[in-house]
Amino acid sequence: MSLFQCCSGGGNVAPDMPTYRLTYFDARGVGEIARCLFVLAKMPYEDRRFPMSFGTPGDFSTIKRPEFDVAKAGGELDASLGKVPMLEVGGKKIGQSKAIERFLARELGFVGASNVEAAQIEQLCETVIDFKAAYTKAKDVKDPEAKEKAVKKWFDEDLPANMTLAEASLPAGKGPFLVGSKVSLADVVWYVFLAAPKGFVDNTEGARAAFQKTPRMKAAMEAVEKIPELQEWFKVRKDTMF
Repeated sequence: MSLFQCCSGGGNVAPDMPTYRLTYFDARGVGEIARCLFVLAKMPYEDRRFPMSFGTPGDFSTIKRPEFDVAKAGGELDASLGKVPMLEVGGKKIGQSKAIERFLARELGFVGASNVEAAQIEQLCETVIDFKAAYTKAKDVKDPEAKEKAVKKWFDEDLPANMTLAEASLPAGKGPFLVGSKVSLADVVWYVFLAAPKGFVDNTEGARAAFQKTPRMKAAMEAVEKIPELQEWFKVRKDTMF
């Protein structure tokens, strides 16, 4: 049986409010930003997770996910190209993780106070995509010694330099958040990338060190870290491989 974990930030759903169901694997992965947005908004949702197992731990060529396979074969995931995550809103389906994140950010109030702020928030999220791609490229180096050097260079040189560029790209504001006067999708995306427990990078200590000399980035990450709902979620969420 699939793992269905109902999560709620508090309170009952009003009759005229949409119902949300997020379908993903039993993992953090590219479903975790959406979960964080639900938590921040204290919005109830159904956290549907397909279980996974590995013939060889960590070897994705040996992955087994029978319930996902059944759902895909039955056409349940056609709206998301046979992939997950998939978000259902009142029965209507949305695929693609970034589309889901941005839809939820608009729905739940994490896209700033104007269209310009919304665009600036999206810009910062796109910047994270670029930085992630560079990290992934370093990790994909085949030769073990060369890989170690590439990853070390990314943490020691590339990421700090890119954090300086990102800091310079921030719109004027009083802070502590990256855009506007309240937490936004950009803050969550950057926090999960750089500073969250079991976030995107393998070396969270190295990532945290990279933003220490960028005061606005540092202030935003510290502000997100003080949000009690989010920190409680990190404590109680299921511990998964990735």
